[in-house]
Amino acid sequence: MELRFNLIPWFLFLCILATNNVQAQSVENKNYIQYVNPFIGTSNFGTTNPGPIAVRGMVNISPFNVAGDQNLPLEKDSRWLSTPYVHENKFLTGFSHVNLSGVGCPELGVILAMPTTGELEIDHLKYGSTYSDEISKVGYYSNRLDKYDVKVETTTATRTGISRYTFPKGKANILLNLGLGLTNEQGARVRVISPTEIEGVRTVGSFCYYKPEEAYPVYFVAKFSKPATEYGTWKKSSKITGVESQWMQSHGKNYNGEPLIKKGFMQEVVGDSIGAFVHYNFDAPTTIEMRIGVSYISIENARKNLKKETDGNSFDEVLKNTEKEWNEHLAKIEVEGGSEENKVKFYTALYHTLIHPNTLNDANGEYPKMGTRETLKTDGTRYTVFSLWDTYRNLHQLMSLVYPEQQSNMIKSMLQIYDESGWLPKWELNATETTTMVGDPAGIIIADTYLKGIRDFDVEKAYEAMLKSAKQIRNNPLRPGLEDYLKYGYLTTATTNSGSVSTTQEYNISDYAIAQLAKKLGKKNDFKHFSKRSISYRKLLDKDLNLLRPKNEDGSWVTPYDPNNGANFVKNLGFIEGNAWQYTFMAPHDIPGLIKLMGGKKKFVRQLEKVFDSEQFDMANEPDIMYPYLFNYVPGQEFKTQEKVQELLTKHYQNLPEGLPGNDDTGTMSAWAVFSMMGIYPINPANPVYALTTPSFNKITLHLNKKYYHKDKIVISKNGKGQIKQITAGDQKLPIFFISHQDLVNSNALKFYLRP
Repeated sequence: MELRFNLIPWFLFLCILATNNVQAQSVENKNYIQYVNPFIGTSNFGTTNPGPIAVRGMVNISPFNVAGDQNLPLEKDSRWLSTPYVHENKFLTGFSHVNLSGVGCPELGVILAMPTTGELEIDHLKYGSTYSDEISKVGYYSNRLDKYDVKVETTTATRTGISRYTFPKGKANILLNLGLGLTNEQGARVRVISPTEIEGVRTVGSFCYYKPEEAYPVYFVAKFSKPATEYGTWKKSSKITGVESQWMQSHGKNYNGEPLIKKGFMQEVVGDSIGAFVHYNFDAPTTIEMRIGVSYISIENARKNLKKETDGNSFDEVLKNTEKEWNEHLAKIEVEGGSEENKVKFYTALYHTLIHPNTLNDANGEYPKMGTRETLKTDGTRYTVFSLWDTYRNLHQLMSLVYPEQQSNMIKSMLQIYDESGWLPKWELNATETTTMVGDPAGIIIADTYLKGIRDFDVEKAYEAMLKSAKQIRNNPLRPGLEDYLKYGYLTTATTNSGSVSTTQEYNISDYAIAQLAKKLGKKNDFKHFSKRSISYRKLLDKDLNLLRPKNEDGSWVTPYDPNNGANFVKNLGFIEGNAWQYTFMAPHDIPGLIKLMGGKKKFVRQLEKVFDSEQFDMANEPDIMYPYLFNYVPGQEFKTQEKVQELLTKHYQNLPEGLPGNDDTGTMSAWAVFSMMGIYPINPANPVYALTTPSFNKITLHLNKKYYHKDKIVISKNGKGQIKQITAGDQKLPIFFISHQDLVNSNALKFYLRP
């Protein structure tokens, strides 16, 4: 008997071990990255690019095809263009190593490398080439440069990019152009260290043309697999006039405003239009690898990043590791029973949500302090690129559900930013605050994260930071116009000449978030105070129009008034990037109150339908994206949510370069698709509840992180076709088309029963 009892635990242990191994092998054997198409969003101003990037990587090697008249009209200097790559364009001038994905303003797109053949040419408009045989997969991009018959292959680790160039026999060059880029900043330094190494710095900044005084450096080290037979630098000076121009001579050649090539030069070169090169003479077709490490701290850290991430690993091994990391992340959500097309749409969208926010710290933990850029150190991951006006609506809710450890580190990063700058982030980029867009969104995300049960951060510090932005009237970068907001309950046309209504709405949603967190923390007076503040937008509803309308300082309505004015980014008094139709329903925290204010459910539904029927709904505009789910608030109208969501998924999300509705906005539009295809949507930030609609797949398995959730998975399934007849969570029937976050993660199963 004793022997038997001793064997049972071992037998159970072996069974559990075998089960875990089978599950691990199951995930490894399932290839989710095959469903990712990185070309989606590279047209229709989706502003994604097809270049490789690791999960939340610092380095992203993108083909750069937006320079030169050959690329008109989608050329970077001819219009507001914020991407290094446009699918329609075919003239390529290099491969940039630090880029942004899905943003609406130009920045980064620098450290451009370009392989060429023949005699050295350093003018990108002359050495640029068309390309063919283009391939893009997770972690890998390849093409062939037509002009040179050079095959280009690229992959990345987190902070390092590897390019593999296969040259034909003859003369070959690899150029590092530090003058070209998307950024509005100029200035660089470069130095050839040896025939196999080049180091340098490029200045970037002025996102959305804001804050040029906060320009900052990005450092790099490039290493080559074979020593060059020749190397050097170049510099193009500005055109000088007058007597001084007579000095611009070298060996009888006038280099005034012309490029000066310095072969064999190994001292530092400083300037705007500068670069470096290595040159080879090949007796046979030859492959060269170039590895570039990047840092926002120093050249030495860039070198350390390069060594730590790629030393001893071949191109193919780095690619394999990056693919494995991506597959593990994508495997957190398994979908079954849908079309191949829908799987590509779903996993590509999930892929896009895992690009930003991305890593700022180096491999040793060092990162630049906000503002002063002193070197600080983190034990976890310091994230950057917090496009919070966009992402507070859905992306961070997706992270909390599927990747809670990442979300926790994002909150900790926000609190580090508060410690360093005195304020929570608004639109933070590489340790600078761009103050782009309006509102005070960080606190909304913090409250929502805490209320979902992710609590391994200093919530009292977070609450202190949220109160500061809600109360400090003077010199408040997060809530300009706060004095009028507190006085009237809204911003007026005297407070701001653009966005008085929509900014009021954003402040309301932030106040609601403070109220919900205050309630959870037992701060009853704050709960009452901020709950009252959060519904002041009601004063701006014109009941004759049943639309929001800006008011003047004396409380009168703005007259004359056209509620259609403001669509398509036309500047207007009341709204930021939108009009009254596109903002009136943006009260996710107070939909029952809005229904009552509009005169009841019938009038609410009728007005909501007008938004769609009059083509005022804009899927590419963040304030609108939860509109389709608002029909769920009116019993008997839920079928309209199901119809609208499916219609929008079909119309705006496709397995095509133009397969996003517009700017991905650092993953926000993609997060909408991920949630919607799962049949759940976080309609109300800072209130952990999901609106429900028809899933796109028969079965969806969400693998939960047991550090944060009691269950290890949730299975969402649907049976039948047509409209939803009934929904159950576990053994319980849901009386409404909503489910709380806690009920979802504790239910094991969410089942949709559709009408035959």
